[in-house]
Amino acid sequence: MVSQAPFRVIDLIRKKRDGGPLSAAEIGYLVDGCTQGSIPDYQMAAWLMAVVLRGMTREETAALTHAMLHSGEVLDLSFLPAKKVDKHSTGGVGDKTSLVLAPLVAAGGLFVPMISGRGLGHTGGTLDKLESIPGFRVGLPVFEFHRVLKACGCSMIGQTEKIAPADRKLYALRDVTGTVESPYLICASIMSKKLAEGTDALVLDVKTGSGAFMKKEEDAVFLAELMVETGERMGKQMVALITDMNQPLGRMVGNALEVQECIEVLHGGGPADLRDLCLELAAWMFFLGGSSKTVAQGRQLSEQIIASGKAFERFRQMVELQGGDISAIDDPTRLPGTEHFVDVPSPRTGYVTAILCEQVGTACVILGGGRERKEDSVDPAVGIVVHKKIGDRVSVGEPLCTIHCHSDAQAAHAKTLLEESYQIAAAAPAHKTSLVQRVIYKGEH
Repeated sequence: MVSQAPFRVIDLIRKKRDGGPLSAAEIGYLVDGCTQGSIPDYQMAAWLMAVVLRGMTREETAALTHAMLHSGEVLDLSFLPAKKVDKHSTGGVGDKTSLVLAPLVAAGGLFVPMISGRGLGHTGGTLDKLESIPGFRVGLPVFEFHRVLKACGCSMIGQTEKIAPADRKLYALRDVTGTVESPYLICASIMSKKLAEGTDALVLDVKTGSGAFMKKEEDAVFLAELMVETGERMGKQMVALITDMNQPLGRMVGNALEVQECIEVLHGGGPADLRDLCLELAAWMFFLGGSSKTVAQGRQLSEQIIASGKAFERFRQMVELQGGDISAIDDPTRLPGTEHFVDVPSPRTGYVTAILCEQVGTACVILGGGRERKEDSVDPAVGIVVHKKIGDRVSVGEPLCTIHCHSDAQAAHAKTLLEESYQIAAAAPAHKTSLVQRVIYKGEH
């Protein structure tokens, strides 16, 4: 006798299509069926589209996250003697803070288990940056991930086959059915992977502006609030910072170039905007992890750890433990680089009033520094060095940025995009946008 399924998928599709809420059991049934292949893709695609059009309640979003989280392995890091804290960014151009934060916070006594992603579209990926360090291994099995964490307090790897397998299946479907943009589905995708790390607290960096996926601040705030509430429902300490992505973060865009810039920050230098954002995010990680009583104290602690050289030493240790060539960390000129450089000159004298940040990211992708499709290979050496940012004065013919490439032909399309990205006017912009635009946190800080 064949056992009866508890639900009919078509009924669940209709229920969501008509705006009704699904129970945790109904959502769990859909996620399990998708993961195991017992529910066909066309039915899951129909349900995903119904979610895009009708939305989800907070309870449904939490239930979807929980079901996706438990579709695979949830890491148990209880053997580590201190709090586990991570940071997640929704992605941008030149967004390289993870490479500074993991060793910085680990040097302060917390553990940072970071499961990161690759770049897709105009945004860069942490794994691609790390792999520009010769020999660095991002595909560690869980037992090695544990070993590196125990030894130096931080480890940065890619998603394993066993972590949130439902997310891989659902994302692949969303990618080809026009259902990527739903904030509820984005929330469940991000949070299921991050909660699988076994962390106690999570700091979210939600980007907004021309170089972000969320162009409007209100959309970024909505997603941030959704993720914070979902994490709190699952017993995690959460905060979200809404940060500006109307221009590249720092000066470097491109994998090896961004590693080089992170090393500068770990030595106490680097561009002010990148350094400040790293200190602010680290401050929140220390605060949520209980290493500081206030966020202000967390920032002071972060500054002290960088000044002492301990953050750089911890980064060096992590690179060595994961197979990377530490001579390239000690001497960043040994990182992959190009021998051909093309300046993008300013067409007039004036002030930079805007940068179409997404186009800067796209220019890096065109050079080979990112991928249009997941299967594309990445050239770690190419990229863009940004000389002029919003508010800066520039003279006619002065370089706005410099393309690092292998030939003039390779640079031609990227140069055109970069020329179109800059807006230059006679007068300076009226006001400067603050880097951290809003903080979403329920308690005192």
